[in-house]
Amino acid sequence: MKISALIPAKGFTHAKQRLAPLLSAAERELLMEAMMRDVLRQALLARGLEASFVVTGDARVKEISSSLGAQVIFEKEERGETEAVMFALAEMKRRGIEAALVIPADIPLLRSSDIELLLEQTARHDGFSPFALLVPSHDRMGTNALLLSPPDLIRLRFGYDSFLYHLNQVAAKGLPLRVLENERIALDIDEPGDLERFLASGGGLGESYARIMEMKLALSA
Repeated sequence: MKISALIPAKGFTHAKQRLAPLLSAAERELLMEAMMRDVLRQALLARGLEASFVVTGDARVKEISSSLGAQVIFEKEERGETEAVMFALAEMKRRGIEAALVIPADIPLLRSSDIELLLEQTARHDGFSPFALLVPSHDRMGTNALLLSPPDLIRLRFGYDSFLYHLNQVAAKGLPLRVLENERIALDIDEPGDLERFLASGGGLGESYARIMEMKLALSA
């Protein structure tokens, strides 16, 4: 099975507004850009991916993604995450891509080895029958990774309680339930508590952690 990654990424302006109690608008923009860069770099490093795509309607995101080596699927205008992902998956299928790994741009603990672990789950797959694998967020309300073959296998809905929604979509197709827990993929940065968890983890060596340290945040671990 040939698998390509898909990372939906909006423009950085007005990003992460739920972090406003801790970060200014400019700081939130810098953090979102750093997280996107970190996630994309790890996807590009991962062995086993045929290609890495970014779907966006923002010129700055397009420029950064292309400069790092990703292929860009460009929307005429920015829409919600669900609409952007569905649009990109349809385009990927049109291009003959067999399977897609959808990962968000705000999981800065992600490592290429985490992606490779997900890809390993397809090792025993016959390459022809439908396949779905889900990775939940840390609160099991969101879906932080979704591996689908074919790319348009199920209906998608990101946001509140998307994990249960996607589980139900997989079940409705009569497919085996495949769920993989991964602590690094599970941590997406949306709220102050998420940022505290990220800092408590040590943050790794990515650009996101360095940016936060530059901001000199006074958060309790």
